Amino acid sequence: MSTLRYRRVLLKLGGEALAGVGGYGIDPHQADIVAAKIRRLRDLGAEVAVVIGAGNLWRGKDGQAHGMEQTTADHMGMLATVMNALALADAILRVGLEPRVMTAIEMRSVAEPYIRGRAIRHLEKGYVILLAAGTGNPYFTTDTAAALRAMEVHAEAVIKATKVDGVYDQDPKRNPDAKRFEHLTYIEALNMRVGVMDSTALTLCMEHDLPIIVLDLWQPNSVEQAMLGQPVGTLISA
Repeated sequence: MSTLRYRRVLLKLGGEALAGVGGYGIDPHQADIVAAKIRRLRDLGAEVAVVIGAGNLWRGKDGQAHGMEQTTADHMGMLATVMNALALADAILRVGLEPRVMTAIEMRSVAEPYIRGRAIRHLEKGYVILLAAGTGNPYFTTDTAAALRAMEVHAEAVIKATKVDGVYDQDPKRNPDAKRFEHLTYIEALNMRVGVMDSTALTLCMEHDLPIIVLDLWQPNSVEQAMLGQPVGTLISA
C-alpha cells in the first residue's frame, strides 16, 4: 500500500458534483462516480469526511435577489445539503462502504445529529462521514463548515474538489494564458480574494495551520495524488 501524506482528510465538494445536465438536480450516475472516487481513497487506507454544498439545488443569493431574508435562504440551503448528502451516502453504500450522514440541524428520522466525538469514532471505524446542514447557522458558507469540521475531527488537510485544476491569477476560461499557482500562502490567497474558498474559511485554516488543496475532481486520480502528497492542483498552506 502506498504511503499516505494525509491519513484523515475533509473532502469539500460543490453540489454541482452531483448535478445532472445543466448543473441542476441530482443525477444518480454522477453520485456513483463520486462514490467510486471516495472508495479509492478508502482503499488507500484514508479516513474520509465529506462536506457537500447545495448549488445544484438552491442558491441563497437567488432568493435574496428576490427579497428573501438571508436567514431563510441560508436555512433552505442547509436543508438542500442534507438532500445531497443522503444521495451521496446511498451511492457510497452501493460501492461497499459504510456511510454515516450527520447533520448540524437535528432531523433524527433521516440522519444522526452531528456530535464531534461520535464523528471521530465513525472515522476510526472506517466509515465515511457526510457532514450536512453546514454549521447549523445562517451567514456561514459550506466552505466555512468544511474548515470548522476538519479542525474538529482532526483532519490533516482540506481537499477542495472543484471543476478547475487549481487557483489561477485570472479566469482560465476567459484567458487561456492564465497562470496556475502550485502553491500559495494563506495570506496570498486572502489578498487575492481567491474565488475557490471564502475568506472566513481561509482564515480559520490559516489560524490552525490546516493545508488546503484545490484540485479538479474530474481529473483522473487527482484526489488520490493529493492524498499521497504528489503535486496536483494548488496547495494553500503556511
